[in-house]
Amino acid sequence: MGCAVGDGSSYSLFLAFAHLGAGLASGLGALAAGLCIGVAGDAGVRACGQQEKLFVPMVLVLIFAEALALYGLIVALIMISKSQPSGVCG
Repeated sequence: MGCAVGDGSSYSLFLAFAHLGAGLASGLGALAAGLCIGVAGDAGVRACGQQEKLFVPMVLVLIFAEALALYGLIVALIMISKSQPSGVCG
């Protein structure tokens, strides 16, 4: 089951949902990371303004928040690589 693509190949329903899931994983991971960085960055800048020794912990929290987007990207890449038939390069 699937639809025919212009070059005569078939785009299966499994492949379509794998691409949808990979896009959602990547997009929602980036959205969550952006929200986390915004909230943690705002609080960190306010705290750093009051006490300067909180700068390094603030940067560490922002680095861990950015890891959410990387995890989403890694999951998306794994989903895409598992959905392609082996031996096909493109």
